[in-house]
Amino acid sequence: MRCASESLCRMMRLAVTVALVSACRASEYEYLSWKSDMYTGGRSYGKPPQCVDIPEDLRLCHNVGYDQMLLPNLLEHETMAEVKQQASSWVPLVHKSCHPGTQVFLCSLFAPVCLERPIYPCRWLCEAVRDGCTPIMESFGFPWPEMLTCDKFPQDDVCIAMTQPNATEATMPTGYSPICPPCDNEMKTDAMLEHMCASEFAFKTKIKEVKRENTDRRVTLQKRKKMLKAGNLKKKDMKALVLYLKNGADCPCQQLDNLGNQYLIMGRKVDKQYLLTGIHKWDKSSKEFKKAIKKLKTYKCPAFENVFK
Repeated sequence: MRCASESLCRMMRLAVTVALVSACRASEYEYLSWKSDMYTGGRSYGKPPQCVDIPEDLRLCHNVGYDQMLLPNLLEHETMAEVKQQASSWVPLVHKSCHPGTQVFLCSLFAPVCLERPIYPCRWLCEAVRDGCTPIMESFGFPWPEMLTCDKFPQDDVCIAMTQPNATEATMPTGYSPICPPCDNEMKTDAMLEHMCASEFAFKTKIKEVKRENTDRRVTLQKRKKMLKAGNLKKKDMKALVLYLKNGADCPCQQLDNLGNQYLIMGRKVDKQYLLTGIHKWDKSSKEFKKAIKKLKTYKCPAFENVFK
């Protein structure tokens, strides 16, 4: 946390510490028409925002370290239903452990802690999370969204942070894996469904050939495919479908080392390319795998297109 004066900083450190450790129990805020001078996306509230319990099904923030949040939140979501729908798109990114501050940064906006005034995340925290997570997001065809443009956030005022800037720049995040993001899935039902939701299509097939192409890997598939999720793919697209592992020329992907297996292949179209967003060995002996395939037909995915614009 950084602030303009030492006395204000001490006061806000105490306030944030009490809020995070004691889990803030206030029932509602007592201010009206607050608007951040630092963040152009700030809202002027017509009635006092409320402190509400963070529900268990708000998976992004339910275990963030405090149990009540401000509603409307700092991304202008007015209802809990809207918060849940938008926040669910970010759960897979937190699971990727691309930066240790990802959950704190996102939850400071989606489920802000209850204090006397809204406190935004520090600009340097936004930049650190963006720089750490953008390569993974790009491998799935998603850009860093405009609603999280880092220069909107404060750098010289009170703000939410984890550690001092540059303190852990050279340290790998806990849980970081050098494996290509579409290839690092555990054989867990939830993880597989999250990858399917980030994909437009999914099918069962074999791989014909894998070649390096600039910084990507070019994956040519066998002609025979069993469609599980069609998306916008048409029959003519399926005949000679080639997928690209974005920025995956050098990162490990064990699944692409063995071309004799059947695979669950997931992907999405970005610009004129089809990206490989997930790959699993087709393993009917796995209960988790069979459960994921069964749930795929009825599973309700978050609307990524509403978030990543």
